Amino acid sequence: MNKNIINGSFNLEPGRILARKYEVISRLGSGWEGEVYNIRELDTNIERAAKLFFPNRNPKNRASLAYAKKLHALRDCPSVIQYHTRETMIYKKMPITIFISEYVEGNILSDYLSRLPGKRLHPFQGIHLLHALSASLECIHRRGEYHGDLHTDNIIVLSHGLSYELKLLDFFHWGRARMENMHDDICNLVRIFYDVLGGRARYSKHPPEVKEICCGLKRSLILKKFRTATMLRVHLETQVWS
Repeated sequence: MNKNIINGSFNLEPGRILARKYEVISRLGSGWEGEVYNIRELDTNIERAAKLFFPNRNPKNRASLAYAKKLHALRDCPSVIQYHTRETMIYKKMPITIFISEYVEGNILSDYLSRLPGKRLHPFQGIHLLHALSASLECIHRRGEYHGDLHTDNIIVLSHGLSYELKLLDFFHWGRARMENMHDDICNLVRIFYDVLGGRARYSKHPPEVKEICCGLKRSLILKKFRTATMLRVHLETQVWS
């Protein structure tokens, strides 16, 4: 197998044509399964995203098929990237599966935070971010699915103000959802909330309402209070601040 693919890069230059239908605009990033590019559909001039799966991480197309089915099942959830189709291209004599989806312009949450004073959110902003995330998870969990890998590098902030508009990336997609998976999602949300407010360095200075949500990051306490994403969302909407 080509050394570049093993090392995690296809090194596609802008202008490269994929599957005779799309032109590469720029590289967006890379993950464990593959590499993502911003592309332009030649016939319509519409920008889309293309995820090229590394062959060793997509044996018999199992990863790409599972991911496509999961996103299709979640197509009515506003925070989920919309899947379009699969294509195949030949790269250095190897067939490569390409996953075509909507292209979303926004800021990765970790990058968004890095540009803020103190690289953190005010608790008021953090509450609104957590509310948007819990509502997103609520939609996903109600359809019997889960995310499985939530952190600040796979959340895109599309807009922000009184509320946040978000998109979630890189769903873990092996196996049917179990309650443990959904509980992991909830605990990951609370961890994100803790981190975006400054983490351990700022925790002692936060108001009791914030600490009531974080529960000292103790999984048993978090899940005792928030057994579902709905319970977390409702708590945020009804919480009384001192």
